[in-house]
Amino acid sequence: MPAIAPRPCFNTDQAADFARRYFGLKVTSRELTSERDQNFLLCDADDNRHVLKLFNTLEQGSVLDFQGVILQRLSKHPCQYTFPQLVESNDGSTLTEIEAGGKAYKACLLSWVDGVPMAHTRPRSRHLACQLGDLLGHVSTALEGLEHEAADRDLKWSFLRAQQTFERTLSLIPDDEARSRVERLRLHFADRLDPTLPRLRCSVIHNDGNDHNVIVGPVESINGWRQRRVVGLIDVGDALWAPTVGELAVGVTYAMLDRGDPLEIAREVVSGYHAVFPLHEVEVDVLFDLVLMRLCLSVCNAAQQHADDPDNDYLLVSQRAAWAALGQLGTIDRNLAICHLRHACGWEPSLAGAELRRWLTDQRGNFAAVVAPDIDQSKIELLDLSVGSAEWGGGGPDTFRVAMLGERLGAALRGDEGTLGIGRYNETRCWYGGKLFAAPSNEMLQQRTVHLGIDIFAPPETPVYAPLSGTVASAKINAGQLDYGPTIVLRHDPDSGPCFYTLYGHLTQDSVVQLDHGSTIKAGTQIGAIGDFPDNGGWPAHLHFQVMADTLGNRGDFPGVSTPAEREIYMSLSPDPNLILDLPEQLSTEVDVSSAQIITRRKKFLGPSLSIAYRHPLNMVRGFRQFLYDVDGQPFLDAVNNVPHVGHAHPKVVAAARRQDAVLNTNTRYLHDNIVCYAERLVATLPEPLQVCFFVCTGSEANELALRMARAHTGLRDVVTLDGAYHGNTSQLVDLSPYKHNGPGGSGPPSWVHVACMPDPYRGPYKSDDEDVASRYAADVARCCARIGEVAAFIAEPLLGCGGQVVPPEGYLSKAFEHVRAAGGVCIADEVQIGFGRVGSHFWAFDAMHAVPDIVTLGKPIGNGYPLAAVITTRAIADSFANGMEYFNTFGGNPVAGAVGAAVLDVIEEEELQKNASIVGEQLLRGLRRLLSRHELIGDVRGLGLYVGIELVRDRQTLDPAADEASYVINRMRDHGILISTDGPLHNVLKIKPPLCFSATDADRLVETLDLVLAEDALRG
Repeated sequence: MPAIAPRPCFNTDQAADFARRYFGLKVTSRELTSERDQNFLLCDADDNRHVLKLFNTLEQGSVLDFQGVILQRLSKHPCQYTFPQLVESNDGSTLTEIEAGGKAYKACLLSWVDGVPMAHTRPRSRHLACQLGDLLGHVSTALEGLEHEAADRDLKWSFLRAQQTFERTLSLIPDDEARSRVERLRLHFADRLDPTLPRLRCSVIHNDGNDHNVIVGPVESINGWRQRRVVGLIDVGDALWAPTVGELAVGVTYAMLDRGDPLEIAREVVSGYHAVFPLHEVEVDVLFDLVLMRLCLSVCNAAQQHADDPDNDYLLVSQRAAWAALGQLGTIDRNLAICHLRHACGWEPSLAGAELRRWLTDQRGNFAAVVAPDIDQSKIELLDLSVGSAEWGGGGPDTFRVAMLGERLGAALRGDEGTLGIGRYNETRCWYGGKLFAAPSNEMLQQRTVHLGIDIFAPPETPVYAPLSGTVASAKINAGQLDYGPTIVLRHDPDSGPCFYTLYGHLTQDSVVQLDHGSTIKAGTQIGAIGDFPDNGGWPAHLHFQVMADTLGNRGDFPGVSTPAEREIYMSLSPDPNLILDLPEQLSTEVDVSSAQIITRRKKFLGPSLSIAYRHPLNMVRGFRQFLYDVDGQPFLDAVNNVPHVGHAHPKVVAAARRQDAVLNTNTRYLHDNIVCYAERLVATLPEPLQVCFFVCTGSEANELALRMARAHTGLRDVVTLDGAYHGNTSQLVDLSPYKHNGPGGSGPPSWVHVACMPDPYRGPYKSDDEDVASRYAADVARCCARIGEVAAFIAEPLLGCGGQVVPPEGYLSKAFEHVRAAGGVCIADEVQIGFGRVGSHFWAFDAMHAVPDIVTLGKPIGNGYPLAAVITTRAIADSFANGMEYFNTFGGNPVAGAVGAAVLDVIEEEELQKNASIVGEQLLRGLRRLLSRHELIGDVRGLGLYVGIELVRDRQTLDPAADEASYVINRMRDHGILISTDGPLHNVLKIKPPLCFSATDADRLVETLDLVLAEDALRG
């Protein structure tokens, strides 16, 4: 390798002088980073920018000419990307010689590619990774066929000369273990990669598509989403003749650094590249090895640099990500990586798997039985163990996984001796657990949920047989509840077919002990027996049977469940076991209906006024406690649904509804104790004047009824409401709700509706630092009453929801009530969203506001999702309402509603959920308020208990609402697996109102994730 002179060492003033003397530019300069040369950013008075590049004195002229040819080639290539262009000097040349300090330095002036390096973007999204591949595909297209005398040069980054680099630098790596790791890879490259290199397409490659050379543009709206896009590529200093796929390998290498999902990112880059510059299969076969080689070159070259400059510790620190990636990728089997990369190209992921599937299909019916050779086919029961199963999926994933699953399966199967329960292949389940979340700047990593084998549920000690001859590849007692327990893997080498493996999991320990590695097994030979809980790995008694075309380096086990993103990859590696079992039922499940298909059908059959949450809609099929599970079995932390007040699908509430519904569900014209007992319990939580209950089905019905009562009691019609309020979806309540009648499609308030100022001490006319803020806002209610003369009612949420999660100033509600009562009106507290302990300090929000209403309306949390709501009022108002016209609600207060309502109260008391709301709510608010100093976008954090609002503004002085930014935040939180939403008349308030079982850990996770999202480029102006 030729010697390299030290980098030029000029200052910024000298660079500006060179620009004036040789290029006629009057500029200021700033030095940029570079490895061998010296670069300066030049900027003139009109903000026109260039880069002055000064080459080291030993750089060959032919190499510099080669770089110029590349830039010309790239600039002429038709694509959407920008590349630096050479600018002529005063004498008309593009390569200039500069005299300084008695030496001659070659220099060139390049046009500036506007944007920022991809390394400085947040988040480093999969969208950008795909665009990176697209960019590199265009670079390969542009440089294809280019020849130059300097292309085949001796450079330390050369794939073709990597072994020489390793020989020269390996000994310089100071850490023995790290050096050994690279040495093992070097030997692997010599054995597996070097013989293949001559078969690859070769061309000139840019060879340095790292995240500092890839340029992205400003944040812009792309398909309605605020994001950056890749706009160009700079720095051709490392270009050389190499395998063409090396261009992609370099891009993939740097895209994978510091990622929790390296293979997923690799797939995105490869997909983008292949769409522009189609890959050959042999190139994909070596791509993963080339990525590892690039990482090894990186750490070896850094060791060389540090040896040359031992005082520069940064040279070693900067390699942290490369060493971490080597460790991370070292745990990934090469064949699995190739399957991922093939899948990115749209090919069959595993060629061996495809061959095996064809052979098994041809041989179907010729295999010995795996269990129960004399099985009665009529006694096979197909079990639905999927994430959305109503039959088997009661409770949460943990209970479902072991105890409840075993109990239910046992009850189902013991009723008919000899029955086998079958758990399906390609079924999505939600009870395996595992890693969830990616590196900070990325999306949620998926859990493993897609079942890759077939489960055969049968009594313990049921014999297990080999379906065809083979040898014992492994017999292992696995530990841990998420393993297979005692497991046997057989290798099969049929004369007429490919080598493959079968796996038998959850056996007895004796099954494993009695088999020796390498021993021969004949078809039909018993190899073990089904184990019992807990010795079989902690599962109900069953056999997990799986077929594998490749063990991917595993011994004694193999992934039995994949992530949804890897479904096609692992199903290619592990074909349907029913090709061997040959059971008559359809044991594999079709992939569930896609979200796009559901959206199409919604548009056809449902009204267009129905909205869908989030940019990428969620297809939810299960809920438990504070989590929702989508069709892929992925858990989402629910921080916004206040209807499942005590937690989604709470077992006690579900059981109460099921028990009563199985006995009787009818209307209140018949006597039944449930509704009376529930009314007594409900009234006991309220101030003494509120004694009489009316039961309905929805919050809208409750508020409608409350208005009727107020009018019947006062004989008046006019009602005062608050600006921004929402009280229901009936015609009268839409008229009463400024959030609706002043919004899109609204026609303003009717004459009987009078709107008082929203008591918002952050955005309203009176601020929180005003000592009389409560009185000033309450005075506006008095002004409304004065204009009317006499008023039927004043309706208000003690904490305003659609108004923007607003907490009125202390004393406001009681003062407003005084004004209303002085005008002869009735005071209605709408607790539909905020009752039942949500505010933490009190059971009811009006109590927290130190006010007592005349009527209180309840809904949403009252039934934890069951259609139950209530109106509770004074005896005097109830008597006024009894004017001869019967009030009747067909479903309101039915026996099931009474049972459910009582169960909700039981859970709130037994699990101390009001206390939890207080403690966790305070912790959440503290964490969110800490973000105020970190993110200017946050204008205000407010709330009580687990009812929290975060108002986003573009300017804290003008309070310019940041509605688009709020929409961005909730969608990015969804990408991280956390569900929140927006609210407020200006749609700029993040609302957080989770089930009351929300934990301190959940609160910390929400704050930490929001902190990351708020730091992303789209929100930084």
